[in-house]
Amino acid sequence: MTTLNMRQKLMSYLADADDSKIKAIYTLLAPNIDKESEFKLTDEQFAILEKEREMHLSGETKSYSRQETFEIIRGQRSF
Repeated sequence: MTTLNMRQKLMSYLADADDSKIKAIYTLLAPNIDKESEFKLTDEQFAILEKEREMHLSGETKSYSRQETFEIIRGQRSF
């Protein structure tokens, strides 16, 4: 059975399952669900972000307001 078939069967089952079964399945899967929703940067990503932040604070790079960004995207302004 493919994972697509498994997903379809599970969704169909869950749509009609009684509350106690939903709670049991959720309890079983909750640790995985919570982990997937966490957002974490790698050390490399964090280092890049920190370097760009320092460049911004020192004035080495330019920042744009939200409005300026929209104008650049729409071609109404150059950067």
